[in-house]
Amino acid sequence: MLLLKSFCVGFRLSRRGPIHLLHRSRRRCRLLLSVLPQAAMGSVAGDTARLSYPPARRDDSVVDMYHGVPVADPYRWLEDPESEDTKEFVASQAELAESVLAGCADRENLRGEVTRLFDHPRHGVPFRRGYKYFYFYNSGLQAQSVLYVQDSLDGEAEVLLDPNTLSKDGTVALSTYSVSKDGKYIAYGLSESGSDWVTIHVMNVADKEPLSDKLSWVKFTSISWTHDGKGFFYGRYPAPREVELDAGTETNINLNHEIYYHVVGSDQSEDILCWKDPEHPKYTFGVSVTEDGKYIILGIHEGCDPVNKLYYCKISTLAQGIEGYKESKENLPFVKLIDNFDAQYEVVANDGDEFTFLTNRNAPKNKLVRVDIKKEELWTDILPEHERDVLESADVVNGNQLLVCYMSDVKHILQIRDLVTGNLLHKLPLEIGSVSEISCRREDTEVFIGFTSFLSPGIIYRCNLTAAIPEMKIFREILVPGFDRTKFEVKQIFVNSKDGTKIPMFVMSNKDIELDGSHPTLLYGYGGFNISLTPSFSVSRVVLCKNMGFVVCVANIRGGGEYGEEWHKAGALAMKQNCFDDFIACAELLISAGYTSSRQLCIEGGSNGGLLIAACVNQRPDLFACALAHVGVMDMLRFHKFTIGHAWTTDYGCSDNEEEFHWLIKYSPLHNVRRPWEQSFGSGCQYPAIMLLTADHDDRVVPLHSLKLLATLQYVLCTSIEDPPQVNPIIGRIDRKSGHGAGRPTKKMIDEVVDRYSFMANILGASWTE
Repeated sequence: MLLLKSFCVGFRLSRRGPIHLLHRSRRRCRLLLSVLPQAAMGSVAGDTARLSYPPARRDDSVVDMYHGVPVADPYRWLEDPESEDTKEFVASQAELAESVLAGCADRENLRGEVTRLFDHPRHGVPFRRGYKYFYFYNSGLQAQSVLYVQDSLDGEAEVLLDPNTLSKDGTVALSTYSVSKDGKYIAYGLSESGSDWVTIHVMNVADKEPLSDKLSWVKFTSISWTHDGKGFFYGRYPAPREVELDAGTETNINLNHEIYYHVVGSDQSEDILCWKDPEHPKYTFGVSVTEDGKYIILGIHEGCDPVNKLYYCKISTLAQGIEGYKESKENLPFVKLIDNFDAQYEVVANDGDEFTFLTNRNAPKNKLVRVDIKKEELWTDILPEHERDVLESADVVNGNQLLVCYMSDVKHILQIRDLVTGNLLHKLPLEIGSVSEISCRREDTEVFIGFTSFLSPGIIYRCNLTAAIPEMKIFREILVPGFDRTKFEVKQIFVNSKDGTKIPMFVMSNKDIELDGSHPTLLYGYGGFNISLTPSFSVSRVVLCKNMGFVVCVANIRGGGEYGEEWHKAGALAMKQNCFDDFIACAELLISAGYTSSRQLCIEGGSNGGLLIAACVNQRPDLFACALAHVGVMDMLRFHKFTIGHAWTTDYGCSDNEEEFHWLIKYSPLHNVRRPWEQSFGSGCQYPAIMLLTADHDDRVVPLHSLKLLATLQYVLCTSIEDPPQVNPIIGRIDRKSGHGAGRPTKKMIDEVVDRYSFMANILGASWTE
């Protein structure tokens, strides 16, 4: 989340049931006193207890010159995760955070209620391969969901793959998988401790026994089988030089992505190189086989923008097959259909040489086009761009029908259309919310649709497309014991940003609250990489509203994909400040409209959203009482030097470029920490209470971002002067055996929710009610 690639700083689940994580988705010392300060950051709290922060060495000799501008980086040493100094810093910060959290009054109340509500059965959307059905299921508190297989939807389900048996603590997760067309094999990727690195294995579905196949150093990939079931395509990087590397803790830049074909039963050393491009080491590649099995499609990406080159290779033109290229070490003979990065092209279907694509070419809200790849000069619009709504996905089903999903004011709409003409055939009824998964193939006469909303834990619909009027029937519904949706309400309001742009925001609360400014409020945002924050169910939100009287809000600020590529670009590159302005405007509205006050307002975001939170705190420290920033990109001058950070320059820019450096230095969280009492905010102003969350195996946004900002905040605001006005705590929650967020076991998710929200509640003075 997610054309969103899995290596962007955000992530979301794919809607396509058979593939969990697509390359191209379409879809974390001691207290002087045991009492925590509860003063809002807008004013100094007199004699409230201050924390005693552990010392952190500053190296003032580290100064970089950016286009004639000197920039100090005194905590550069924190970029080495293996140094003893870094390990000591992490240990002391973890001790400090735990001492603070131990003083949060309602920590165990939160743990008990979140655990209770989380303990409910959850089914995934089923999908069919060969003559078998597959689906995921979690009984409630299982660390990881289990993959089941059955001969029919009414047949007995058997465990096919249970990740919970692969580690004692649940930190081995299934991160990607693909079942062969005939249902004989499943290739599946396992990740450890939340790392983006994946090891692919193969299992025979019939006897449920893993084969000897083991593919290492796999990253940012889907798995796509050829229809003969002999093997599959996948993407990987060259093996690192460090033999004893703890995969996921390294910060080395990811370069030279390559595509290979693996023959089932062979050693990885025998895999066939299908595509590499050493002249463009930062490119990443994704390969898929068309649904008719005749073409190999190669997508080429230079970053996270929804643009790609697109090449194809007709398998029948390979005289000796794919395996004939084993010894040549040459790329497969792909034909270049699209050889520039002007737009996104995603294959929807093909009939022989005639292809239908979803594209944003001259259509920022997307459209469907058709072209004969042998006559590539003639492109025809099949489904033109909608005036207002965003075409999110299109799937071919029931022969020549299209299931299309539109986003209209951040809510999903489903339609059945004709593949040939694009004409509307049926509108599928759907309440306000989000389509979370779609499971269908062209040969299927029915489709399974996953749905969720703020007040709906999840519904799986089964829709028979052979009926004269297709009907959405409930196949399964997720029920949360003790959750009564009638006691809550959700509104969508529109906020005028600084430049007058209307920003949608969802507001969830207990029903019929008084707008008297008294409610503790949590405001969440993201705003980047064309990722949309659509309605979804959250146990923790329910608990905050029900038991602590919170108002919980989600701001759909610019930079996301809520209104298409123009909305995305309006919050990227030179326009990034719009994201912060939008979010600040939403916070101000919540105060002026009587939902809350600055003393009771907390802001939260993760990944690119972590950057959002830190930048807003720097720009408006007077506006918030608490801030929770997860796994954020905090050093905007050096992010491109670590792991896959170079791919984000399409959204942020790069400090190597002089113009872009001047964009970045203005809002980079690490470089804009100022003492607010020395600024225009007045002598009584301090920073809000802050929790920075990161994890030791986050190899997406590496921990150094949060660690350097944490050291800077504590120094500038707290330890560099005597008797500082800053009494609100600034702590870091640094998780172990965790990554950027994907694959985290249930217990770790609950532990983190409990820690961050008990911290928030204590700061805001929110009290627990049964």
